[in-house]
Amino acid sequence: MRILRNKKGFTLIELLIVMIILGLLAALVGPRMFGKVGKSKQKAAKAQISLFETALDTYRLDNGEFPSTEQGLKALRERPADEENWDGPYLPKEIPLDPWQNEYVYRSPGEHGDYDIISYGADGRPGGEGEDADIVNWKSLDR
Repeated sequence: MRILRNKKGFTLIELLIVMIILGLLAALVGPRMFGKVGKSKQKAAKAQISLFETALDTYRLDNGEFPSTEQGLKALRERPADEENWDGPYLPKEIPLDPWQNEYVYRSPGEHGDYDIISYGADGRPGGEGEDADIVNWKSLDR
């Protein structure tokens, strides 16, 4: 007596075809998606710099001047010894690192205004293009 079994499932050929199709899709879509990661990190850095600018403006209203380069952005969280009117903290959380895990550079007085805030981008060095470009408070991302 023969028992016929109902065989269900995929053949090896069918599985290979599906894997090839998925590989082709990943090869086409992947590079486009990874290209957006760099832009999103630049936008995040610009947003953090904007938050620093707001906090610095509030600091100046209370103290009459911006923190010095020596005091740095830390003055937005911790009272400097020589500031009597300090009414902070001016930031709700600790000073974040930039999206590439580097510290922001703060200078006051700045070369481009009352203060300069700089993220040196993915390479962590001045200058560069693309993801390595500096993110600064005195110009927008699209320049």
